[in-house]
Amino acid sequence: MAGLVVSGTQVSYIGQDCREIPEHLGRDCGHFAKRLDLSFNLLRSLEGLSAFGSLEELILDNNLLGNDLVLPGLPRLHTLTLNKNQITDLECLLDHLAKVTPALEYLSLLGNVACPNELVSLEKDEEDYKRYRCFVLHKLPNLKFLDARKVTRQEREEALVRGSFMKVVKPKASSDRVTASPEHHYTPLPSASRDLTNHRGVLGKCRYVYYGKNSEGNRFIRDDQL
Repeated sequence: MAGLVVSGTQVSYIGQDCREIPEHLGRDCGHFAKRLDLSFNLLRSLEGLSAFGSLEELILDNNLLGNDLVLPGLPRLHTLTLNKNQITDLECLLDHLAKVTPALEYLSLLGNVACPNELVSLEKDEEDYKRYRCFVLHKLPNLKFLDARKVTRQEREEALVRGSFMKVVKPKASSDRVTASPEHHYTPLPSASRDLTNHRGVLGKCRYVYYGKNSEGNRFIRDDQL
């Protein structure tokens, strides 16, 4: 089969632009494969992976896998790489992996939105990445390597104490957000202050809110948020 490389118990099917795992791949190789590399394809589903029940390593980098990713039970799998896919829901993925890959020791999620670092956004920094690692280790405490780094004893201890608080919640769009239009230019100033010929003092209320990135205190909160 073109593109298929087999070396002992290692099976590679890389860069074939396949959208699903070919049925014949599982039929021909599933019974002996311990390492499967499906990198650089167009996979959106892992249907057919159940034929590879003895897998110990699974490489799925550079595909199109998203939050609907479903793995079969793989009790021997210790290495899983999902770099550069389309995963955004970290908690959903980790809960799933905890159920179907109990022996997992190495996990890599670099290049996904769910992994907050500069590979996916210049707005993310080292503190964001540390919180992410803490949360992952809280969910998967048996990991020895996460992404490109070995898990340290300090990280493991911190995950036990603080990991459950490290969940990242996506902000919801405000329902009362004002949308600017050519006919209506929003300004926080009261209407009486917009007339340049009117010099009366005006008392108004501005709807500003400050969210401290690294601080839990000293916030301004609107009435409708209480």
